[in-house]
Amino acid sequence: MNIDIKQIDFVKGNGLVPAVVQDVDTGKVLMLGYMNEEALEKTIRDDKVTFFSRSKQRLWRKGER
Repeated sequence: MNIDIKQIDFVKGNGLVPAVVQDVDTGKVLMLGYMNEEALEKTIRDDKVTFFSRSKQRLWRKGER
């Protein structure tokens, strides 16, 4: 995946941007979450989607508590 993180404006959303997870074959939307810059960098580095939990105020992966 080639993403230029510097092109994403995290300032507009108070440090967060919406992140949509879609099925690669059907395009069906599976989930909407939010990412801060750290979550996006971690997602790219680890090849596992990481979100920022607005309620917990920390990084979070689907399925963890």
